[in-house]
Amino acid sequence: MSLTRRAFTAGTLAAAAGMFSLPRAALAANTAYLMAYFTESPQMQGANYGLHLAVSQDGWNWTPLNQNNPVVTPTAGTLGLRDPFVLRKQDGTFVVLATDLNGTNFGLNNQYLHVWDSTNLTAFTGYRRIQMHTLATHTWAPTAFWDASRGQYGIVYSAVNGGRDLFQVNYTSDFRAVSAPQIFFNPGFGVLDGDIVVDGATTYLYYKNLNDGYLYGARSSSGAPNSFSTYTGGLRQGTAIEAPLLLKANDGGWRLWGDSFGPVNNDYYAWSTSNVGGGSWSVMNQRDYTPPLNAKHGSIIGISATEYAGAISRWGTPAWVRLKSSNFPDRYVRHANRIGRIDAYPFDPYQDQLWRMVAGLADSAGVSFESVNYPGSYLRHYNYAIRLDPNDNTATFRADATFYRTAGLADSAWSSFRSYNVPTRYLRHYDYLLRIDPISTATERQDATFRVTS
Repeated sequence: MSLTRRAFTAGTLAAAAGMFSLPRAALAANTAYLMAYFTESPQMQGANYGLHLAVSQDGWNWTPLNQNNPVVTPTAGTLGLRDPFVLRKQDGTFVVLATDLNGTNFGLNNQYLHVWDSTNLTAFTGYRRIQMHTLATHTWAPTAFWDASRGQYGIVYSAVNGGRDLFQVNYTSDFRAVSAPQIFFNPGFGVLDGDIVVDGATTYLYYKNLNDGYLYGARSSSGAPNSFSTYTGGLRQGTAIEAPLLLKANDGGWRLWGDSFGPVNNDYYAWSTSNVGGGSWSVMNQRDYTPPLNAKHGSIIGISATEYAGAISRWGTPAWVRLKSSNFPDRYVRHANRIGRIDAYPFDPYQDQLWRMVAGLADSAGVSFESVNYPGSYLRHYNYAIRLDPNDNTATFRADATFYRTAGLADSAWSSFRSYNVPTRYLRHYDYLLRIDPISTATERQDATFRVTS
């Protein structure tokens, strides 16, 4: 498809205005959330460059859909995507935009974006690529917003123009034909990964400063090109961060996510504030949020209860769980060399942390943990230490591998696991290794408390 530089006539704009004037009050209130993303892991064992989806009721803890497999994959261009962005359009339906890049060849020039339409997030149709410019550069990390003063959507993305990365914008009414590109944000240094949210009379633009590696927020009273001023200090967690994801939550609060690629690739961090205009953000404790497995550079939208239920019904939820430590919330229960332990996520093989939590082998009222990547092997205790062993179907093995799930000893909203055949002992970590022990102190109760998550 060639670059479209179509002049929008008064008649075209009038028709578009009519199309977009459906009363927003008629749309169901947003009570849940959907995230779109692609996946990678530290050694790329979890890399997949299709469109992935996850849902959440609180916007902090996420359930991947479709077993964390892509729901759709590009069929043109590079045959892969990065940086998917989902926008609810003025008529209540959705559009997905994404970088046309399959993998990590960041030197590849590409003037196109992938685009899909979706009525209710259960199908993605109308696939096409749209050409955004004719420069010998990339078209990365699209974001889009409704510009009410223009009666059009702005599509903002990163491209090298004048020797450095800046943000360009093309305007559109249908995400098919786009206007000629304009420079949207050029603060005098390289920027990357813009995310835009319009809140009343203010348009917020969060971005990565390529000079210092921090995330910043800028704002404008008009949302027009070259009208933004940076108003926050720099934000970073981890040692290297990118892809700020700004969200006005369904309760009116604000969240900011950042995709960290250091010290290891593929970890999300989060901040929150009740006043986005104040420019002050509070670091969230990793105990309070759980990103989707292996998620990279995503976007989040609010969705209705009906859309939430429909997405789960269409795509399904994982057949596996993960166990997150209460007092070391960056660590998850895994096996390594057949030993049970907790390690800092992310890691590879990432499947070592995935468990089928099945009916207890010795008592169906309890639970047992079957390894996803070693089917038929279960976590069991042996001399009180936890290890991963194949099920020999003996009574002793079945008993050693069975636990009763209880309210968390340190937090009743989480879980603890009492041994079936040594009922005075609970599953806990000690020096990051898993074992079963009697529990009495506050530290031991923390060690024995886990969040069952996806």
